[in-house]
Amino acid sequence: MRARAGLAALALAVLAVPLLGRDYYSILMLSFFAYAITLLGVNLLFGYTGLLSFGHALFIGIGAYAAAVLTGKLGVLHMEAILLVAAVAALLVAAPVGALCVRYVKIYFGMLTLAFGMLFNSFLIKFYHLTGGDEGMRVLRPSLLGFDLSQIPKVQFLTGPYYYYSAAVLAIATFVMWRIVASPFGLCLRSIRENPVKAESLGISVKRYRWVAFLISAAYAAVGGALLGPTVGQVDPSLTYWTQSGNLVFMTLLGGFAHFLGPLLGAFVFIYLQDAVMSIVPYWRLIFGAILAILVIFVPGGLVGLMAGRGARPGIKAVREGAR
Repeated sequence: MRARAGLAALALAVLAVPLLGRDYYSILMLSFFAYAITLLGVNLLFGYTGLLSFGHALFIGIGAYAAAVLTGKLGVLHMEAILLVAAVAALLVAAPVGALCVRYVKIYFGMLTLAFGMLFNSFLIKFYHLTGGDEGMRVLRPSLLGFDLSQIPKVQFLTGPYYYYSAAVLAIATFVMWRIVASPFGLCLRSIRENPVKAESLGISVKRYRWVAFLISAAYAAVGGALLGPTVGQVDPSLTYWTQSGNLVFMTLLGGFAHFLGPLLGAFVFIYLQDAVMSIVPYWRLIFGAILAILVIFVPGGLVGLMAGRGARPGIKAVREGAR
């Protein structure tokens, strides 16, 4: 009951951010919404299945570029259609990529996903006539629920209708993911994470379940990428660079992958902490690297584990296995 009251208070606080009149922080929240959706998928793969991906920026890029192509090249401005196409495009790419990657585990899985991510990054840079190369592509303002909002000033659009639209998409994505992890399918993923050999002996097709989890994770990342595009109005290959995948792993560890909402907390703290640190010193990656080292060594349970009083106990085994 206390947890539900806390979640309700948190939801009200999120909805009240635009009312405070600080547009800059409202726009930062848009990045949080996009990355939070992505991390729900990443944590399905890592926290529940035991597979650590270093290439999920690939699917963020697919979602973002799908939004750019649909709005800028094809004239499709309906955000619902953009989200659907982004998810389908990610599934089409993830199907063969995942079928190959899930045959391997531990560091081999991570390196394969990293390789595919960098392959897509090179494609975006080299095929200039299709992707715009380093300059990227524009993302035009989409319509929301069939309403044309092109006459509204951009900042007002982002901090008003688009803010609440993105928050609603995150809420729906969170509910769907919660149903997935609480279903028999989610329980099978946990058994695979703990002991794949025993799970296989019980009749669970380990590779097939890992593949399906990979597909769901990719679709979530693409939806997050599609939401990210209109916020900036421009997408470029930096979205798919390996450091973006590293940021996703950092956010997951920061919040705590042992808890369902841990990665979302990690995304929120990462985005606002990054903004604060970058305004003070230019070497923010050095500071974040030190924070990551401290987390892995002393607080592998992340911020959620720390707040729950469990400290370093949850998830030590998964962190070490994911690093091998």
